[in-house]
Amino acid sequence: MTLRTRRILLGSALALASGSVFAQSATTAPAGARPIRLVVPYPPGGPLDIVARALAERVKDSLGTVVVENRPGAGGNVGADLVAKSAPDGHTIVMGAVATHAINPWLYSRMPYDAVRDFTPITRVAQVPNVLVMNADTATRLGVQTLADLVAYARANPAKLNYGSGGNGSAGHLAGEMFKAQAGLFVVHIPYAGAPPAQMALVSGQVDFNFDNLAAAAANIRSGKLKALAVTTAQRSSAMPEVPTVSEAGRAAGLAQFDISTWFGLFGPARMAPEQVSRLNKAFVDALRSPELKARMATLLAEPSPTSPEEFAAFVKAELAKYERVVKATGAKAD
Repeated sequence: MTLRTRRILLGSALALASGSVFAQSATTAPAGARPIRLVVPYPPGGPLDIVARALAERVKDSLGTVVVENRPGAGGNVGADLVAKSAPDGHTIVMGAVATHAINPWLYSRMPYDAVRDFTPITRVAQVPNVLVMNADTATRLGVQTLADLVAYARANPAKLNYGSGGNGSAGHLAGEMFKAQAGLFVVHIPYAGAPPAQMALVSGQVDFNFDNLAAAAANIRSGKLKALAVTTAQRSSAMPEVPTVSEAGRAAGLAQFDISTWFGLFGPARMAPEQVSRLNKAFVDALRSPELKARMATLLAEPSPTSPEEFAAFVKAELAKYERVVKATGAKAD
């Protein structure tokens, strides 16, 4: 073999090797790639913001830099609308939620976006159970130990019980109205200016029960100030597996189909290319299945629930239909 031939073969081998390295890195995140903008339509520090930042860190090897941007306002509508009106190039996505994509379309008379037509579902991220909690002293005084006891007392004493929520149209309010409708109860709703005042009213005994976020109620449940009667999701929570679901505990009272939760997930603008959606879905689903992220979300009592884009799209449509009935039945309006 001549020296010239050896040089040609060596050069070809180096070119193939460098091409192989380049192809491998191109499947992850090329240096200098344009960052992805992940909009959180709520203030910093909440569960959606915390999970979004954990996800951004986890997917950096596959997607490159993901910049989390908080754009709160109008119950999440401001941030969601920003993404709805962005270019569908895979570089602007939003951490949407049950409020932005299922409740607000019926709560606000004038919406800046269509929750279905203006978005491309990527994956559901997580669900956080709500929990029906009673003031522990009130439960003892009324002899309420189970959900069935609460329903029986409320039926025998119409309008004598009340429940609090973070305001008209809030998740707690809508869960309470669904509960009343399915169980055939007359219970008074007392709205407060946000979830924290509603929680304080329950702990102090000003109201009898609430439908609260499990993560927010957990400390008072464990301290004995509140009595957990049931979680609102179809399955029990792994954080408190001893607490039954409303559908389990209230089957005899007509609550077998009760299923409501706080969920959130990732959406892009409408008309995203299928390959972009597939790439984002794979990266975020893989991240959600990692032990590290599962452990991080467990501290928030959030249950990771990744889906395919098609499954998430069907889920959102079903949630939108469910909350249409509930919101219209309450007559609640946010504007």
